[in-house]
Amino acid sequence: MHRERRMVWRWVLISLTLWAGQAIANPGDEEDSPIALSERAAVRVNALTSDFRFDGRPNDAAWSAATDSIAQLTMVEPDEGGVPDAPTTVKVFANSSEIIVAAHCRDLEPDRIVSFSKAQDSDLSAEDHLLIVFDTFLDSRSGYVFAVNPSGVRFDGLVPKSGDDLNVQWNTIWEAKTSRDETGWYVEIRIPIKSLSFKRDLTQWGFNVQRRVERSLEVSRWSGIDLDYDISQTSRAGLLTDLPAFDFGVGLSVRPSFVTRARKTKPGAEADFESDLSLDVTQKLTSNMVGSLTINTDFAETEVDVQQINLTRFPAFFPEKRSFFLEGSDIFEFGAGLDEESLLPFFSRRIGLIGPDEEEQAEVPINIGGKIDGRMGGANFGALVVNTSEEDSLDVGAGPKVRVPGTTMGALRVSQNVLEESSMGMIATVGDQQNRADSWMAGVDFTYETSSFRGGEKNFLAGIWGIRNDRAGLTGDKSAWGFRIDYPNDLWDINLTSIRLGNGFDPSLGFMPRNNVQIWDFNAEYKPRPQFGWMRQMFHEFSFSVFNKPNNSDWESYGFTIKPIDWLLESGDRFDVSVSPEGDRPTKPFEIVADVDLPKGTYRWVRYSVGVRSSDKRRLSSELRFETGNNYNGDLDAIIGRLTWKPSALLAVEFTGEQETGEVWALPDDYEELGLTTPVLKSFDERLFGFRTELNVSSDLQFSSFTQYDRASREWGSNCRLRWTFDPYGDLFVVYNVNWFDAHKRGSWKFNDRWKFASSELPVKVQYAVQF
Repeated sequence: MHRERRMVWRWVLISLTLWAGQAIANPGDEEDSPIALSERAAVRVNALTSDFRFDGRPNDAAWSAATDSIAQLTMVEPDEGGVPDAPTTVKVFANSSEIIVAAHCRDLEPDRIVSFSKAQDSDLSAEDHLLIVFDTFLDSRSGYVFAVNPSGVRFDGLVPKSGDDLNVQWNTIWEAKTSRDETGWYVEIRIPIKSLSFKRDLTQWGFNVQRRVERSLEVSRWSGIDLDYDISQTSRAGLLTDLPAFDFGVGLSVRPSFVTRARKTKPGAEADFESDLSLDVTQKLTSNMVGSLTINTDFAETEVDVQQINLTRFPAFFPEKRSFFLEGSDIFEFGAGLDEESLLPFFSRRIGLIGPDEEEQAEVPINIGGKIDGRMGGANFGALVVNTSEEDSLDVGAGPKVRVPGTTMGALRVSQNVLEESSMGMIATVGDQQNRADSWMAGVDFTYETSSFRGGEKNFLAGIWGIRNDRAGLTGDKSAWGFRIDYPNDLWDINLTSIRLGNGFDPSLGFMPRNNVQIWDFNAEYKPRPQFGWMRQMFHEFSFSVFNKPNNSDWESYGFTIKPIDWLLESGDRFDVSVSPEGDRPTKPFEIVADVDLPKGTYRWVRYSVGVRSSDKRRLSSELRFETGNNYNGDLDAIIGRLTWKPSALLAVEFTGEQETGEVWALPDDYEELGLTTPVLKSFDERLFGFRTELNVSSDLQFSSFTQYDRASREWGSNCRLRWTFDPYGDLFVVYNVNWFDAHKRGSWKFNDRWKFASSELPVKVQYAVQF
């Protein structure tokens, strides 16, 4: 064990030495860019004066007096380099404390503008919207994304790393106002400088603007006019110049919260009432470094997990939704090609949650937590430390109550910008929610990334990483390593990933479906854009994932996908057909569904899938997928559907459903006690239904209700949530969670005869931030 630790720290020291050398040779100046700054499109900031009216109508004297603007965007889709149907004018204003982006989005048919959402952080990809990007460090690797639709809905996120999706869970304080008239729609976005981190003394930032007109699927952009590039690639952004000297003041934000809740934990129980205070403090240590502190943390406003039907022998994955862990979570991203299907070295749901699996977890109270993140000299760093309390009797799943010891856990991530768009770094974690002794993990990674592959305008990525971990009781190979090669472009998107996980590799603060495996994952998509009047793009895919034993070529499981048809029409509708040969070799019996255990053995089968999806721009949209074929040693048919109705921006209703019906040759009941091994034919019918309602009075006042029924657990749960943003700095949450169980009274259709109360909780939370 000591030898392994010395090896890990040797890796870490080598990385730190390389970072130091890189920082001396290239301290992260703004000139470190794949495109010379002199070649970028540029727009100057206009002075923000006291006569500017922030009302969503940029047609006052201040708008007219502003001389510098973006007068027109260039079409990216459907005609790359073409002229949009209607122009978009953008002007930027700033003073020492805030920055405002104002735009006039003209439209030849304003009565056909597509805008349904009013809830904050809604997915605006299927609506008209304006999106802006800031690269506040001018490093071509990081940035902020802000988007607004014509109804005034705000969406924000962080620029992804290594070609990943936007980090949409990030939130900050900002405002937006919109209006419409016969010429189109207007938007004004106001962002306090205190809400951003930035490199001090910069007089220019990376900046880009993109607009989407949903009815024609038109996308236009200011800079980076190429289908191979995404708007979030700040290496292709223009410049926002003549910035004033920003002053973020003291940089202190204090957000106290008060929570009161009523709770019934079982039928017939008396309601428990409790109230508590929590505190979140954020301090800007410098313009590019932020420290955060949370005390007696409460997550009353967190949405419930969406249930899943899982017919595999591996745990289901549920994403992090707690606000404290989401803020700055992009800092801890590690290793090209890693995800929830292979490995997440640091997974924050391992802190403050405990249970036998991902579906049955109980909350462990957090006493105090601290976090620091920022950038300095081309280095990006984040550190997190959390202390959880001791619980003598905690309800975890359906089993008996358990004792959870109090413990302290932490994570550290550091990366250094190298070359023009690449990075290298290290990650380390310590601690264990179950307080198992000597628990730690450490690793290093290097990712080469460029948007100018081979001197052209193509994207390319290559990354390699390695990790070791340890904990009392772990034996065997405690290491993991992997690499990824990725060519993510519009016509061809090809990637290859290899990951090796040792039989003793099991990071306490990570997520990993399985270890002791060598993974080979390949995906190739050919995506032409034919010049048919009714066809926007065609996607042809071939991919496979093979899981081998690390030291030989014997496969443990595999899955291929052959998709000859996947068509996106000009209307926004989509249709696909695929064939999927699969295989699995479980080494011991496992439960595919409740009370249906498959014997160990070698299984090969083929599945077929057909899917159709209508465009979300319509008030009534839907999605339907049918899958059929074999599954292990039997048959399986699946129907997955969604129906969404948006009669107005005020109301949205969505039905979702999934049914998995099949039969397999499974082990008899009580096979372990009776010593039976001859399989018998068993049928199963798994169903999962969801009903979601959203009532959006305004972008600051929303009510949502999400009800789920899972036939496997025979439970029906409902999560109702009211959020009122009564001030840009203050929120009120009222949440009601209630669960019923199926009493199986057949022949009775009365609700009270069949469905019996299981538990309920009513938290009310108010929070308000004060900035200094």
